[in-house]
Amino acid sequence: MSSLSDVKFGRLNEIVNPSRPRYGEARDALLAAAIRTVARFGLRGLTYRAVAAEAGVSYGAVSHHFGSRDALIAEALHLSAARAVGLSSLEPKTGRIEDFVDDLTTAVEQAKDAHAFQFELALESRRDRALKPPVRDLYQLYERAVSRELSHIGFGEDAAFVRLVFAALDGLVFQQVIGVSSRREVEESLARLRETLTTLGADLERQAAADKGRSGGGSTVGF
Repeated sequence: MSSLSDVKFGRLNEIVNPSRPRYGEARDALLAAAIRTVARFGLRGLTYRAVAAEAGVSYGAVSHHFGSRDALIAEALHLSAARAVGLSSLEPKTGRIEDFVDDLTTAVEQAKDAHAFQFELALESRRDRALKPPVRDLYQLYERAVSRELSHIGFGEDAAFVRLVFAALDGLVFQQVIGVSSRREVEESLARLRETLTTLGADLERQAAADKGRSGGGSTVGF
């Protein structure tokens, strides 16, 4: 199975329809087809026959490339997550709060099937314990990305705070994907989240400055 570092973020963009793939592209086509199939029909619709038809390859190609349905699901989950993180601004690495997730709604629109696929698997993991580990890995991937960026901004390492921020982002993405909140509404909420982070950052900086003044040394938070 490919690691996340081996996955190219643009692979799904190159496979936009179920026409027959060129030689050597069947594996990528099957992964993209699995994501589209689950996004449209749920995990119960993910059969070898359905994926092969969607990818435009022979029925036997699925087992040839992945060996099992579980292996196909796990690798498709890795691909969808890597693409989602790659397209989003979870890690702009500028150290500026205003850049944090500033294009998240665009990324969601570009990878809506990938996000729907992930949510379908997350819900199904309540019934299928075999899905728990890959879904847990998925959420840890996102939380690590959020943690790195918040630390880069200057919030330090706080696992509970990271989970709080990620939970807000995850919920907003879910609302955009299922259509209960418009893209504009999600963008407004993201702007409010950045405002909240800015206020909190300023408070931490003032506290750090006060602590430095009392102790005669130390450093301040970088906001």
